Amino acid sequence: MKMSFEIRGALGVLRVDEARIDASVAIQFKDRFRDLTQHGKGDVILDLSRVVFLDSSGLGAVVAARKLLGAGRVLELAGLTPAVDRVMTLTRMFTVFPIHADLDTALAARAVTP
Repeated sequence: MKMSFEIRGALGVLRVDEARIDASVAIQFKDRFRDLTQHGKGDVILDLSRVVFLDSSGLGAVVAARKLLGAGRVLELAGLTPAVDRVMTLTRMFTVFPIHADLDTALAARAVTP
């Protein structure tokens, strides 16, 4: 699973460089997420701007990723494409995750220079 991670101040930004998070890659997503974020201490913004399809397994993987961060760390979502936004809205994930229109908006909300 192609993902990249960078530190911006005390915040981690994890970008998913795949078009789909579905049953075929859900376990890989969780494993890669854990590998990239396990040594960090701050909150993480998950940039989903390149993801055009998210099924129930993918949604479960994103929720599991939130738990992988552990207590005291927040997972925020940014850049939801229309199909992914629809899944998040239908499942009321906006009550679970802070969701931002795009990465720049998420960084601005945290006062981090884009």
